[in-house]
Amino acid sequence: MADNPEQLTRFSISETPDGYLFDVEGDGGGNLIVQATPDQVDALLDALDDLLAAHEAAADEVQLKDG
Repeated sequence: MADNPEQLTRFSISETPDGYLFDVEGDGGGNLIVQATPDQVDALLDALDDLLAAHEAAADEVQLKDG
């Protein structure tokens, strides 16, 4: 992971004949454009879902302890 990552300021996703095109911009003006296959997008969505579920589970655990 980068030592000083840029803050996400803008992103767009568009469909292409081979999958999807991600255009991501950071607050330093950096721009990254990558193409992803449908399988890669599915893997990305699964990883985000797992990460969010773990975060929600941890938040629920804290709430139960405080409640």
